[in-house]
Amino acid sequence: MTAVVGDGDGSPLRFGDWLADVTARLRAAGVEDPRRDARLLAAHGLGVSAGSLLTAGDRILSGEDQVVLEGLAARRAGREPVSRILGRRGFWTLDLALGPETLDPRPDTEILVELALDALPPGDGAVRILDLGTGTGCILLALLTERPEAMGVGVDIAPGAVTVARDNARTLGLEDRVAFLEGNWTDGLDGVFDLVVSNPPYIPIGDLDGLEPEVIGFDPRRALDGGRDGLDPYRALARGVPRLLRPGGRLAVEFGQGQAADVARILGTKGFDCLETRRDLGDLERCSLHRKGGS
Repeated sequence: MTAVVGDGDGSPLRFGDWLADVTARLRAAGVEDPRRDARLLAAHGLGVSAGSLLTAGDRILSGEDQVVLEGLAARRAGREPVSRILGRRGFWTLDLALGPETLDPRPDTEILVELALDALPPGDGAVRILDLGTGTGCILLALLTERPEAMGVGVDIAPGAVTVARDNARTLGLEDRVAFLEGNWTDGLDGVFDLVVSNPPYIPIGDLDGLEPEVIGFDPRRALDGGRDGLDPYRALARGVPRLLRPGGRLAVEFGQGQAADVARILGTKGFDCLETRRDLGDLERCSLHRKGGS
């Protein structure tokens, strides 16, 4: 199909015609929901709400509009995720900035937030939460918004991720209750926490190149690479987390398809008891809760 956008000659173009053309182009490129994505990109490029475009088929796009929208459409046709193009991702109740060194948070990770919230002591007493491999800070910031008395520390090996997480905390007004640090898992950390959460890299290195283009092409590789079997980060957590948890403290982790038993076994070698496993939106085992032994 010949594109009807991007000529830059300023000729009149109806939004409905642009939407139909770009939807077809994105579908041909293998995009899963091309019409929705085209409308989200148009809303961003035109500075309006996506809902307002539902009845905007006859809107005439200026030449400048066409150039802007064509640039966005070309990026999505190259399989760049909409969230990366917009620079933001909705997660839980939050609107979070992304960066080149952050993983793009997935809806399934909200299951980990739910599990972690249920694991926190009831009431309004102060609790301390540690988030290892924090990325955008999405998990920790979601927990802090739900528990106003909680304090948190987030750690990431990528300095760019730490900067983005700090910016997100500041935007949400949470900077007084959280510290984001650059570090390698638990190295150099001290203190005692009630809850440790982590969504670590868990893709076996041999599987990385087979991931969707939106993932392998745009998420940072070290936020995906879990080593030969995908389980190296859980070994690091098993070694380092026990000294940072209070007796009876909880560890909540996300993992990949088919990894639940292996994660429980690895953590069990360091005295953790698996309390619960939860399934994601696709009915796959996705995260689990573990209790530090000796309580």
